[in-house]
Amino acid sequence: MSGPYETLRYAVEDGVATLTLSRPDKLNAFTVRMMDEMLDVLDRVDADDEVRALIVTGDGRAFCAGADLSAGADAFVFESDEPIVRPDGTLNYAAEGARDGGGRLTLRLYNLLKPVIAAINGPAVGIGSTMTLAMDVRLASEAARFGFVFARRGIVPEAASSWFLPRIVGVSQALDWCYSGRVFDAAEALEGGLVKAVLSPDQLLPAARALARQYADNTAPVSVALIRQMMWRGLGMEHPMRAHQVDSRGILSRGRSADVAEGVGAFLEKRPAVFPDRVSTDLPDFFPWWEEPHYA
Repeated sequence: MSGPYETLRYAVEDGVATLTLSRPDKLNAFTVRMMDEMLDVLDRVDADDEVRALIVTGDGRAFCAGADLSAGADAFVFESDEPIVRPDGTLNYAAEGARDGGGRLTLRLYNLLKPVIAAINGPAVGIGSTMTLAMDVRLASEAARFGFVFARRGIVPEAASSWFLPRIVGVSQALDWCYSGRVFDAAEALEGGLVKAVLSPDQLLPAARALARQYADNTAPVSVALIRQMMWRGLGMEHPMRAHQVDSRGILSRGRSADVAEGVGAFLEKRPAVFPDRVSTDLPDFFPWWEEPHYA
């Protein structure tokens, strides 16, 4: 695909990519097309060594007002080689087309190798809220509104949010927001630990870009990629020994890398480091460690 896109804009400036959801007349409501285009952008971000961080924001007055339900209950039925409904009327949960579209997006975000900042400029409801949970940091405009409204629509939380949300805000807060399905403001999101900061609308994107610069400047791309996966995957580890095993591999392999030689040399010589290793070619040989049998 790789653009031009129908539902979003994508730009890269000085190592920072910005993905802007852009259906402003529909409050950036989420569609299958938007999902496909976002997945394409995430692949581009990972493949482009010049991109050091990604910002996701919305066009107009909303971030994302949720799923576009104009097609009714079938809005998110995907094409599948297997039927979703069998001849006897039972549901085929194993069919590829039965997978939740929001989960396809958040699982791809989970696997991303670059930091992701959500700059939530306005209402973020349903998938508009849950898609941000797999992003690393959420900044909110004073105009932002959030809602995990699924119980009010007769459905359940999607986008793997039953995994992400309690880990971010705690299970009690997650259940309160999901049980009630109420829409709440940015101040409550900050108090509940969902967002890092609340900013005036004109300061939101500058703050996101400043944060992205902190992640991009003076850091080794391969180190950042490994740190992101170590932290996220560590949330599912059953014992700290698993983390110790991964840490040890990282220290051993990176300790012999050109990046470490450059980083130490730059520190001793009191100059900025220019790290040579690239995410596309220089990830260590133990990556991806979670695919080993004992991590399954």
